[in-house]
Amino acid sequence: MNRCIAAVVLFAAAVTPAFAQAPATAPAAPYAPPSSTLASLTGRYTVRGDFGVKEPKEWGGTTTWVAADGKGTVVVMVRVAPYFRFFSTDGKPLRQWGDKDLFPGEAHSVHFGPDGNVWATDSNDHTVRKFSPTGELMLTLGKSKVTGDNTSQDAFNRPNAVGFGPRGQVFVSDGYANQRVVEFTPEGKFVRIFGGKKGAGDGEMAMVHGVSIDAQGRVYATDSDNQRVVVFDAQGKFLKNIAMPGRGGSFMAADGTFYISDVNSGAVAVMKNDQLVDVIKVEGRPHGLAVDPTTGDVYTSSTVATRPGVTKATPRRATGGADAK
Repeated sequence: MNRCIAAVVLFAAAVTPAFAQAPATAPAAPYAPPSSTLASLTGRYTVRGDFGVKEPKEWGGTTTWVAADGKGTVVVMVRVAPYFRFFSTDGKPLRQWGDKDLFPGEAHSVHFGPDGNVWATDSNDHTVRKFSPTGELMLTLGKSKVTGDNTSQDAFNRPNAVGFGPRGQVFVSDGYANQRVVEFTPEGKFVRIFGGKKGAGDGEMAMVHGVSIDAQGRVYATDSDNQRVVVFDAQGKFLKNIAMPGRGGSFMAADGTFYISDVNSGAVAVMKNDQLVDVIKVEGRPHGLAVDPTTGDVYTSSTVATRPGVTKATPRRATGGADAK
């Protein structure tokens, strides 16, 4: 599996020039529409780096995360108000909400729940909140400004992402300070902890930055600092490690295809049966990742402060067979 890591790194190096991330205070470079360096390793995707807006400065702030509901709506979380920007899948603005006082810490990630509600993490406030599609607060997990350790059942320490189980369970990756994933019922009741010990041994993790759940209920925790994905069964038993860098987001499709983004390589790895099947080169630092469960479109949001933006990778139609003329 080390070849998987090499493929991601080499592909990223091959298709993009040396790219040092500019600090937040650096002046923005003149804008040129991104297109020429964006591609997928196997040619399965058409990739564009200007979803939603054509000029990056129109975002007004860092595009930290993105989510797609599979019903025609994409939401981009921006780290300035309005925090939630909703678009159609062809990039047309639909609505936006989230005033400047909504996030007392830092807007970090946004996710569509199975019921269409919107979940968001505030990594500096130590909370995870559920909103209605129009912005009504429905549920809060964690305690504002209160930190919990690896054993806490009701407090986090810088949570960063959310995943959902096949029965609507809620999984929170609590990984910037702790080393765990925490499971809750759809109503917000604590169920169990996955991991919880810092290290590089089996079942241990360091800097958990994302979580996805497959159809069998297995939990895929992105163990960022160890450059791997740690897999647990539904009861929290360690099953295996998958070597793959992933400081970004992840998504498990219904057919078992696993997507994971990495800000350091500027790419999304696409895996099936623990094997790398494609790599998508995207714009900037793909901190946020979403895959439309209906169309298979892959969205990433970049946290380059001077060049915010969202990349959309669209699967190409197969040729030959019934499609051939």
